[in-house]
This record gives sequence, C-alpha cells and structure tokens, in this order.
Amino acid sequence: MIKMSKQDYYEIIGVAKGASAEEIKKAFRKKARELHPDNKDSGDEQAFKELAEAYEVLSDEQKRAAYDRYGHEGVKGATRGFDDVDFSSFSGFSMDDILESLFGGGFRTSGGFGRSQGPSHGAHLKYDLEIDFLEAVFGCTKKITVNRLEDCESCEGSGGAPGSKITTCETCGGMGQVKELVNMLFVQTYQVTTCPKCSGRGKQVEKPCRDCKGQGLHRKKEDFDLKVPSGIDDGARMRLTGAGDKGAQGGGFGDLFIIVHVKQHKDFIREGNTIHLKQPVSFSMAALGGELMVPTVEGSKVLKIPKGIQSGTKLIMKDMGVPILNYPNRRGDQVVHINLDTPQKLSREEKELFEKLAEIRGERLDLDKEQREEVKKAKEAKESGAHKKTESESSSEKSDSEASKNNGSGTSKKEKKKEEKNDTFLDKIVDAFRPKEE
Repeated sequence: MIKMSKQDYYEIIGVAKGASAEEIKKAFRKKARELHPDNKDSGDEQAFKELAEAYEVLSDEQKRAAYDRYGHEGVKGATRGFDDVDFSSFSGFSMDDILESLFGGGFRTSGGFGRSQGPSHGAHLKYDLEIDFLEAVFGCTKKITVNRLEDCESCEGSGGAPGSKITTCETCGGMGQVKELVNMLFVQTYQVTTCPKCSGRGKQVEKPCRDCKGQGLHRKKEDFDLKVPSGIDDGARMRLTGAGDKGAQGGGFGDLFIIVHVKQHKDFIREGNTIHLKQPVSFSMAALGGELMVPTVEGSKVLKIPKGIQSGTKLIMKDMGVPILNYPNRRGDQVVHINLDTPQKLSREEKELFEKLAEIRGERLDLDKEQREEVKKAKEAKESGAHKKTESESSSEKSDSEASKNNGSGTSKKEKKKEEKNDTFLDKIVDAFRPKEE
C-alpha cells in the first residue's frame, strides 16, 4: 500500500513560508469561505479540515517554529484534528460564527486555542421556518418555539444545590484552564486546555444541583415572535439576536439563525422579484381580442388581450410582482405567458363552424388530387430503389459462391488475391535478409 505524504501547510493555506501572522490569517479566512461545506459552489469538507489543521499549526508561534524545523513530524500529536467535527451542524451560520466555534477566542486574537476563563457567550442555534408563497411576498409575523439553554431556576445558574458552598477549583486555581506539556519530536511546548475538573468554570460546588446536575443550565422552550419582511426569498437567512443558548457562568445568550423555506405556488412561478403565470386563451379570444380576469398575488385582475395574439406571447402587468426586499414600496412585474387553448372535443355545430371558417379563409383541410399523386409516386420510387438494392446484394453473394466452387479449394477471388499479396510481401522480407553474394 502506498502511503500518501501530507501536503505542506503553507501550500494548503496559500502563503509563502516567510508570511506574517496577519497574512496567514487573511489567506486562511479567504480560503475557508471557499472550502467550508456550506458553500454549494466550491465547498469541500475534507479540504476544509486540512485547512483548519494547517491554520492551527501556523497560527501558533511555537508549533510553527517546530514545523518549520522538523516538518510534519515536529508537530505530530500537537494538533487537535478535525475528523470528528460534524460540519453539517454549521449549515446556515456565517463564516465568522463557524471559525469562532472551531477556534474560539484564539482565532480573533491570533493566540492559542484554549477556552477563555470567566463567562462565555452562549452557542448559536439554527431554526428552519417554512412559509407560504404569499407570506413571502407580503411578509408576515410567525411565532416560533425554541428549545434553548437557560439558567437553572433551582440554583439560579450557580450549579450548586441550595445552601451548598462554592469554592475555587484546586486543579486550575480558578483560571478554568490548565497547561499541558506536549512533546513535538525534539521540542517541548505547552498547550492550554479546558480544566477537566471544573469544565472551565474555575469553581467547584460542594453539592451539585439535582435539576441541572451542577451545570447551572437546563433546556427550556421559549416562544419568539419573528417578523418576516415582504419580498423574502427561499433560502434566505434571518438572525434573531439573543434567542440562542445561554452562556455558562453568567454569559450572554447566543443568537438564533432562521433559514426560510418558501412553499411553491400552484399558479405562480417566482424569478427574483418577477412573477410568471401561464394563461390559456381560446381561439376566439386570440383572434378577436378582449378582456379576461387573470390571477395575481392581489387577487384576480383584468388583462386586455390584443386581437391576433399568438401562443407564446408575453404580456406584462406592471408592479404586480414581488416587493423588493427592504423596499416594500417598489415591486417587480407579473409576466403572463399566453398559451393558445386548442379544443380537443368539438360538437357538430362547432365543427361545422370551423369548417365554414376554413372555407371562408380559403384554407384546405386535406390534400388535393395532384398532391396525393406526388406522395404516391415518391413512395413507389422509394420502394423500387430498396428492391433493386436487395437484388444486387443477392447477385453478388451468388457470384462469390460460384467462384469458390470453381477454385475447388473453397477460396473466393478476394481471399485468393489477398493470399497472393501476402506471399509477395513474405518473399520481399526473405530477400532482404538473404546474404548478399560478393
């Protein structure tokens, strides 16, 4: 089995080996936007994991120095790895939210990857909202229910049972973080990690709260009124500030990201701010013109049909489309696609009327005698040519068979000629290699 060598970290991010920390960070952000799995055009989950691993090393001074000197072996075991990260859970979040979730505060300050001490901001949540076509056009208010983390009511977020003492964690000294010595080939460095004893709180409770198991937080359903603006489109994202999870140790609430899904309409097709509608029109209306009622998002409206209109013609109904997002007083148009409705069943009276109309307009509904004769002659000529071709092929096969009998060897003229040609060619080869007389 061939073992594939790992790609150079600088090449993965797309910077030179002597690039500054700010250049590495800038290049990483640009490439992360292209590769993260939520990008439908260029997303690549495996490449994004490799990019995150490269940034983790090159953004840390000690790890980068070890990598520059010893290569991948120098940082072996020093990276957290991203194979266990489920990137599908980040769908709908902004790139800043994804990077902050992966690298924490360290990404924003270009420091380590440890968890900050003290109160931490709550996690962001995602919510899928389905609305009707007309609700997307004119906007609406939706009540949504979110199951989010909030302070435990029993312990008021402290994590301790009533009357229980809260002391400073002995393991981390109240910092919420501990330093671990990491061996990287010939170099030793310290890596900051969350304290395993107090889970980053910096404090310990004598007797944990029964309801929240000492976490200080529990899940609770909360209702929110969401105002959906007019003109919103399918796949649009909204952000409800402070509607996410509560942060630990008295930290603030995260945000709620809403992904809007718009149901299809049975009549209307939306294209940006334009609405398309297929409208059947009868022969009489198409020829004579007139007025008819057509559906719009505001109900049925009068549409004038010009006489002599053809199937496929587009008629524009101004300002009857979708309002422009954030500009509700400006709207798109409705495009009506005319489709000539051909009757499939006719009564005797209708048939006579159509035949009379054809007679008045001088239209023939069948072929005349001369046209029929031309079609008949063309058909006979085609059949005659096919018959002659069949006879010719049969005669050729018979000739080959007789030639084979006359030769007595069962070999046709073509085969015999081919053998003679091969013999001549062999003779030439023999002559070429025959010793020449001096």
